[in-house]
Amino acid sequence: MSKCDACGKTENMPYRCHHCGGTYCSEHRLPEAHDCPGLDDWGDPDGVFDSGFDDSVDDGGGNGGLGDRLSVDTGPGSILGYFRGNATYTMLGLMWVTFLLQHLVVLVGIPIGGPTWSAIFTLQPQHPEYVWTWFTSVFSHAPLSLGHIALNSIVIFFFGRIVEDYVGSKQFTILFLVSGALAGLGQIGLSHLLVFLDYQPALGAGVLGASGAGLAIMGVLTVLNPSLRVYLYFLIPVPIWAITGFYLIVSVAGILGVGGGFTGGNVADMAHLVGLVIGLWYGSQVKGQRRTPNQLQFGGGGRGPGGPGGPGGPGRGRF
Repeated sequence: MSKCDACGKTENMPYRCHHCGGTYCSEHRLPEAHDCPGLDDWGDPDGVFDSGFDDSVDDGGGNGGLGDRLSVDTGPGSILGYFRGNATYTMLGLMWVTFLLQHLVVLVGIPIGGPTWSAIFTLQPQHPEYVWTWFTSVFSHAPLSLGHIALNSIVIFFFGRIVEDYVGSKQFTILFLVSGALAGLGQIGLSHLLVFLDYQPALGAGVLGASGAGLAIMGVLTVLNPSLRVYLYFLIPVPIWAITGFYLIVSVAGILGVGGGFTGGNVADMAHLVGLVIGLWYGSQVKGQRRTPNQLQFGGGGRGPGGPGGPGGPGRGRF
């Protein structure tokens, strides 16, 4: 059961406002009944109905959106229309499709972990010029194991929708891709720096995984509502700032070489830290636009976070 954000009434079947992200009873479900910030945009059709998926692209003369110029149907009944408000699920779907492809390529003679496989799915410090791996590595995860992708999926599934509802599908997609890519680049950048300073003899392993993006999402929520309570298994209330702070400490400790007991030897700690910092910064830029929930439940099927990333597999840094 949830409580109405306006009156505190317990509601078995709450209504969720798509403008401000709040949860309300039947009496306060309408925007005008709970002083919704989205009312400021009510006179602007774009502010009320547009998720930003097909915003206009200024080419010097046209006034229509990109979809109009390409004669692509992005309306509610179209295939592309599905992605409005569903960027979180789209990212999750791409993660699992990529995970499947990581294994299916064996059927065409590409062994898992081989040079070609790594050039497709892994961001390698030896080949930062492989620009496509800046993004494919975000959706790729440690092969032959469900733990890595499952943990990342949990945090993105439970936390991603809140952030997407707050900033919109377009901005969420940009946040996910940019934070994931910069997290990976930060990790291989650290590897190059350590070699340059003679702290290690050779470049480290490549990196893959969506934990950088997952921690960016957590960072955003931490700024928007630091007291957001995450109920682990419905019993243990933990404020999100404590969870984020834990990952911050562990990541810094791992970078300094004193966190092996927590993270193991193949975790991309710099990627975690970069993603978290990006999320904290972005959250500070968008804070105050709308409301966020006050609690989440995690465990047994409830709403809540998962821990992004996980211990690394041999030969690759998982993040």
